[in-house]
Amino acid sequence: MQEGVFKASGHLEGFSDWLVDCPGCKKRFRIDKLDKKGESEYQCPECKEIINTQKNKPRQFNLMLKTNMSATEDEPYYAYLRPETAQGIFVNFINVLNTTNKKLPLGIAQIGKAFRNEVTTGSFVFRMKEFEQMEIEYFVNPADAASYYESWVRERFDFYINKIGLRKENLRLRKHEKDELAHYAKACTDIEFMFPFPAKDGSASGGCWSELEGIANRGDFDLSEHARVSKKDLMYFDSEKKEKFTPYVIEPSAGVDRTFFAVLSDAYHEEEVQGKTRVVLKIKPELAPYRVAVLPLLKNRPELVELAKNIFYDIKKRIPAIYNDTGAIGKLYRRQDEVGTPFCVTVDVDSLGDGCVTVRERDSMRQERVAKEKVFDFIEKGN
Repeated sequence: MQEGVFKASGHLEGFSDWLVDCPGCKKRFRIDKLDKKGESEYQCPECKEIINTQKNKPRQFNLMLKTNMSATEDEPYYAYLRPETAQGIFVNFINVLNTTNKKLPLGIAQIGKAFRNEVTTGSFVFRMKEFEQMEIEYFVNPADAASYYESWVRERFDFYINKIGLRKENLRLRKHEKDELAHYAKACTDIEFMFPFPAKDGSASGGCWSELEGIANRGDFDLSEHARVSKKDLMYFDSEKKEKFTPYVIEPSAGVDRTFFAVLSDAYHEEEVQGKTRVVLKIKPELAPYRVAVLPLLKNRPELVELAKNIFYDIKKRIPAIYNDTGAIGKLYRRQDEVGTPFCVTVDVDSLGDGCVTVRERDSMRQERVAKEKVFDFIEKGN
């Protein structure tokens, strides 16, 4: 987007990190992420050298990625890759309002790529120059903003538990203090997840709380600033109350990459079964790549293979399913455990006579004989 958009949003002036160089390993770190050891002294997380910020002055680095859109170098026309998906929503707010004729509260959701000039990339999916983001800009009457903010915090926290399937003990809410609020925010609450990174004390098993999503009350900062810079009227007229105002915005903003990582790390389990380690992904069934795997006990028996494939073709029309006959049944079970398939359907010799198959549940490994015609209903009920 053009430069004026990010002048209005405050990104060109305020979207920056304070970084400091370590005199030992020469690497650069965000000062707010370092362990403080004394007055003006911090410890390098890499080489454990003490960084004195009186000698090594922290410097501000803007996180915007700039490019020249002009055909010539001597007459540059600068544009910026978006550091978040929100600004496109704000500058198109009136377009959406006019074309949909919606009334407040009005939510606009968007998912897509965002780009930041992270000087110190790393920490897996946490410090990347390109990442996937999903945001909702929820426009409300200023008088209702506080209650909507609290409601969205509860809604989003419950989303990760009930819809995504993360364990509640691995989630927490952290409200921002006034001195850490972004320049646009009146209030902000982070949903944090216990990611499997080394704890601050260096122990590998401790885990580390990190942001999964932030819910912010952005006030009327965005629409007011875009209106001021663009000279456009971005106010809303409430036809029922006969009043005109600049809407406040409640913003749930989440990282898709982080959510994906949280789901995988929360679902990953290792457990001992008959003296061997079983790796199982206890992922919520709705998120699993396959809901069911259909497996013939003997692939050299054509009648078993035919029956198994008929069951598979019937099921895959309705839910994600996979057919596999490339190994012994124990090995096939383990493969499906590792990718999180909730159910395995085994067609054996007895199935040819009684018309029943064995359905195995992933987490408990409980097995039950089910009539082949009722396999889909059995799986749908989650038995």
